Amino acid sequence: MEEDKLLSVEQLIYAYAKGVFPMADEGEIHWYSPDPRAIIPIDSYKPAQSLRSVINKHLFEIRIDTQFEAVMRFCAAPRSTDSETWISEEIIQAYTDMFQRGFAHSVEAYQDGKLVGGLYGVALGGAYFGESMFSLVPNSSKVTFHYLMVLLREQGYSLLDTQFMNDNVLRYGAIEISRKDYKSRLAKALKKTCTFKLPKNDY
Repeated sequence: MEEDKLLSVEQLIYAYAKGVFPMADEGEIHWYSPDPRAIIPIDSYKPAQSLRSVINKHLFEIRIDTQFEAVMRFCAAPRSTDSETWISEEIIQAYTDMFQRGFAHSVEAYQDGKLVGGLYGVALGGAYFGESMFSLVPNSSKVTFHYLMVLLREQGYSLLDTQFMNDNVLRYGAIEISRKDYKSRLAKALKKTCTFKLPKNDY
């Protein structure tokens, strides 16, 4: 039976601009606007010394937006035998549509030409809404996150939203702010025009 698409690019853009985002639970889409909200300050980010040494070894080739859907599917894979993912097939298709329209982006790590780590999110104005990341080899997702931060800083982004606080985002310097503060920062960020591109000499 053919059904109308539940998630459209326009619906997602409107939601993100209002500070709301979707997650799937047992096939159903639910919408969230956390209070407090977790963000990672872009200007104050500094890689840990251990990560800096990994970066300096140039273990990974970093690419932007070359395998967006593949990144999403790796992120959607269960992290353990009994865990469920909030990234449903409907979400994958909707965000792939966003990517094709230029509103979603991925940062990817490769070894020997093989995708081994990455992250993806939504970009509107000067805001980047981080969604998920994956790692098939040690440190690959950490390196892609580092280059994401370099990109956001160099291109003038002012807001990196990470939605909920957890141990993973905490290690990258995440802080919590009120929903009211978040919406104020978001409104300012949306007025900016930024490009999701990393200068070649930073790869």
